[in-house]
Amino acid sequence: MKIHLQILVVSVTLLASASAFAKNPLLPDPKLTKGKVTSISADTLCQKSFHTKDERFVTDAMKKRIFAKYGITSHKPREYEIDHLISLELGGSNDESNLWPQSYVTEPWNAHVKDQLETRLHWMICNNQITLQQAQNAIRKNWINAYKKYISPTPLAKLPRPTVKAAAIKH
Repeated sequence: MKIHLQILVVSVTLLASASAFAKNPLLPDPKLTKGKVTSISADTLCQKSFHTKDERFVTDAMKKRIFAKYGITSHKPREYEIDHLISLELGGSNDESNLWPQSYVTEPWNAHVKDQLETRLHWMICNNQITLQQAQNAIRKNWINAYKKYISPTPLAKLPRPTVKAAAIKH
């Protein structure tokens, strides 16, 4: 009886966890989305000729697999984007281990807010305020906490202009 009760508790916990991720996950499941990066350098990312549209390669088949991994069986148009946990502008990979279904509709944290963080971290890398690895690790660990650390404790309607500080690091 005790073993059956333990199995039941574990099963309910796993189901609750899966359904929590299936309903607009604010953060990716680290077991499913590890945040794979490429070997691109900060210098290359900071070149004016670098454009993420030239780098993005996520097929419809990949998107379907990512939704399935997260237990999302149906959704409305523009409810989610299959997002790179570590964005291409921060050296993220198109590999499925760097992709997750990020909601556009959750409030206050959503894909639009994460885009602000990616833009700010890219600027910080290119202005020697943070290393590429520091930016990647901050997003991989918890993008919401990274936003709070580098931008604001709460999401902003518009990203303010960054301020230049004395450069303390080199790429």
